[in-house]
Amino acid sequence: MSRENILFAIIGILLGFIVGFMFASSMAQKSTAPQISASSQGLPADHPPVGGGQSTPDPQGMREQVTKWIEQARNEPKNFDAQVKAAELYYQIQRYDQAIEFLLKANQLKPTDYRTVTFLGVANLDAGHFETAEKWYRAAMKMKSDDVMVLAGLTEATLQQGNAKAAEDAIAQLEKVDPNVEDLPKFRTRLANLKAGK
Repeated sequence: MSRENILFAIIGILLGFIVGFMFASSMAQKSTAPQISASSQGLPADHPPVGGGQSTPDPQGMREQVTKWIEQARNEPKNFDAQVKAAELYYQIQRYDQAIEFLLKANQLKPTDYRTVTFLGVANLDAGHFETAEKWYRAAMKMKSDDVMVLAGLTEATLQQGNAKAAEDAIAQLEKVDPNVEDLPKFRTRLANLKAGK
């Protein structure tokens, strides 16, 4: 290999390093876009940053954070926010009974918190505890009678129990609040099948 070829090879390698460095640097700048602070979105102060960056998640760090929240809920049974956060975490991984356990503690601390009462309906419905779900949905309706999501959940709970009369009442109420709910035709069909003994 001649001296001239070696020189071109060295220049090519250096140029490759420079271009690569510039590319990596620009990508790093894009991935460190400003993060939206948790407090500006009404999230707890210890909530991880949301939006903005495209950095890869740190599974170990996330696991430690989840463990910390759950331990906090267990160690601070009077901390309403900790109970709700632990319930949300368990709900996300479909461990509904554990979510319900923390939601019940939160409900004891703040019995009139509408979100918790509604969440108890949702978690019990997903756990297959249809009678209990209906109880919580009815409690939520006493607080706010025109919540379409609660009415739909109540309807689902009554249909799952095979209670045609309660389902018919729930469907009528849902229709009254919003006749355009997309699940209404399915609910009506299921109610007709229930009445026909199918």
